[in-house]
Amino acid sequence: MIPTVVVLYLNVVILLHVAACFDDNKSKWPVPYRRFDHRPDVDPFCEAIYPFCPTGDRDGRVPDVRNSDVISVYRLQTPVWEFKYGSLLGKMHIMHDAIGFSSSEMGVNYTMEWYELFQLGNCTFPHLRPDVYAPFWCNQGAACFFEGIDDMHWSQNGTLEKIGEITGGQFNEMARWVQNDNETGIYYETWTVRSDPSPNATVWFESYDCSQFVHRTYRKLSQLGAKLSSQTQTNYTKIYLYSGEPTYLGNDSAIFGQPALKNLATDIRKFYNLFRPHQSFFDLAFSLLEAYKTVVLDKDFYLYYNFEYWHLPMKPPYIQITYEEVPLPSPVKTHHKIK
Repeated sequence: MIPTVVVLYLNVVILLHVAACFDDNKSKWPVPYRRFDHRPDVDPFCEAIYPFCPTGDRDGRVPDVRNSDVISVYRLQTPVWEFKYGSLLGKMHIMHDAIGFSSSEMGVNYTMEWYELFQLGNCTFPHLRPDVYAPFWCNQGAACFFEGIDDMHWSQNGTLEKIGEITGGQFNEMARWVQNDNETGIYYETWTVRSDPSPNATVWFESYDCSQFVHRTYRKLSQLGAKLSSQTQTNYTKIYLYSGEPTYLGNDSAIFGQPALKNLATDIRKFYNLFRPHQSFFDLAFSLLEAYKTVVLDKDFYLYYNFEYWHLPMKPPYIQITYEEVPLPSPVKTHHKIK
């Protein structure tokens, strides 16, 4: 029989080893966005007021074109929720981004965009359901591909600019990449979290939103040899949180399934209760005051990323919406061996 002291010693060694591995994995910044091997079914509770991709392919499938075709590529921008608020959010530089394509052989235009299945609020904050102790998230994002480009929609308060041409073969290669990207990158992330606003700041977490999809697509096109250029500044909306080094807290089962972490679970639920939907004007005003106290005075923010919770020790300027330039990528040079 192994003495108790030996058992305790071995347990301590194992725990220290696990903790070291855990720290190594969690100290890589920015934390890599988690990808999946398939898209999960949508829970019936998560019903969007405005249906996702009502006129297009909600799985992001893109039809093949002839390799000989010449496809024009367009940079598209419009204010978020323009259909509801017109140009209002555009004045605050809160923009939605997409890509347009036009086939010269078929004479057909297409629009491709990536956005939330259940609207932005549901992807940013969870629901607190009485029958589910852990906060319940309705958070998925996906690509939508549909025929046509609504010129007025994109150009009136935003941007519709031709930025290059690609071959039909390059378009088909991009289409296959879009399908894989859409199936493996399933959830939306609103926040970019940084240590401070300086150019050399540490990025703790990257956002995963409509503009990031556009950037990934531009990079893929450049890898395929596309030459993209713009006559105007290519600015994009970014929503930043600023914090010291984040602390990993655990996933749903670790936090909300362990009695020992009841206080932490309660704090997380109290935090997200401040951002619950459908509040009265009085409740909303009170929640905003409490949110200010929590984030600015107490310097606490709970971030849900990769289906895991992190604590952010907030610091000035706490939160910021910027409209900053992200240049179009240069084409990737291919090197051929001399025979």
